[in-house]
Amino acid sequence: MPIDFSSRRKILSDQVLDDSVIVLASASLKTRNSDADYPYRQDSSFYYLSGFNEPDSLIVIRPSAKDNKYIIFCRDRDPLREQWDGFRAGQEGAMQLHGADAAYSYSKLGELMPTLLDGAKNVYYSMSSPNGIEESLSKWIGNVRANARAGSVAPQSLLSVDALLHEMRLRKSSQEVDLMKTAGKITTDAHIRAMESVKPGMYEYQLEAEYLHTFMKGGARNPAYNSIVGGGNNACILHYVENNSQLNDGDLVLIDAGCEFEHYASDVTRTFPVNGKFTAEQKAVYEVVLEAHRESMAEVRPGNQWDKPHQRSVEVITEGLVSLGLLEGNAKDAIAKADYSKFYMHRVGHWLGMDVHDVGDYKIDGQWRDLEPGMVLTIEPGIYILDSIEGIDDRWKGIGIRIEDDVLVTDSGFEILTPEAPREIEDIEHLMNS
Repeated sequence: MPIDFSSRRKILSDQVLDDSVIVLASASLKTRNSDADYPYRQDSSFYYLSGFNEPDSLIVIRPSAKDNKYIIFCRDRDPLREQWDGFRAGQEGAMQLHGADAAYSYSKLGELMPTLLDGAKNVYYSMSSPNGIEESLSKWIGNVRANARAGSVAPQSLLSVDALLHEMRLRKSSQEVDLMKTAGKITTDAHIRAMESVKPGMYEYQLEAEYLHTFMKGGARNPAYNSIVGGGNNACILHYVENNSQLNDGDLVLIDAGCEFEHYASDVTRTFPVNGKFTAEQKAVYEVVLEAHRESMAEVRPGNQWDKPHQRSVEVITEGLVSLGLLEGNAKDAIAKADYSKFYMHRVGHWLGMDVHDVGDYKIDGQWRDLEPGMVLTIEPGIYILDSIEGIDDRWKGIGIRIEDDVLVTDSGFEILTPEAPREIEDIEHLMNS
């Protein structure tokens, strides 16, 4: 079932103050170098409300208006530019294909926006959008104010729509969950392909190519973020993206990669041996991370606080580090002193949705918020033992392990959206050696 963008606009409209106007701007084209652009990616909140996927666009929602409640400003049809750059919806397409009550040329923003804002008490806009429109709003409202003696009434308040919109995006509909399951399935296929393809002597970027191939073959045009492919000690660098080192026999490779499908992200990490067989030390550390993964997921359920999975991951990982001799003393003291953070320095997860680090508050009134059905988060504990860490046996150095899955909060607990990506040691070794 397709996404009902009009229902989203209605839900948002019902939450704003009376006599308000909501204004959101599209993302801009980004130049890569010279006259070459990056692939275009629409602003997530803009797309969430409109489904409109073109730059140089702006949407106006006027809940209290008698007519033209939803307006799109967009590029004009231009046969010459379309010959070079591709199809444009134009004003007719904005109405017929995207449900706008009225549509105008983007070039007429300065002329028409003051009229659309005239008489509104409040203007809601996104303060977190990378393509800010504060300066334009100020100019348009100034034009309304300058016409006060002719009866125009300028808005009195500029308000952020982000809190309302982010709470909507935080709770996923069944249609959104289906899209995220598709993204997860494509990403799972990519991790399986990588496990089947890897061999000593390959370069990290060659393994990354297996992911990009599988993403596109599965229908996902782009990765959701820059893929991390780290072999050996590179696996201990959390945001390693150079992906240009050779993969060595006896090392692990950590791959954090996920595709984006229909504007929804997947985010999965797997760690596996380049030669298909874990060493004793690698297996010992992996089992600790895997147990933390299991125990953390068990804390994902409605009514449990956001921080509970993380705290459980800290307990399991610290106990494991003590048992392996990588931390001294007892686990309780090591947790109190945060000694574990030398090996586990990030939190166990984040919200996931249209953005890989998706919107939504983690605390409400200073307290960790309760998990609710429809929320999607990652669970990704890890242990990272850089070869530069002093005071530990050399046999542990250069081992970096993270296990990450995408998890939906359900009415009764949780559902893994990426269930078929191998994570058990025996399953990984069997796949890689079959």
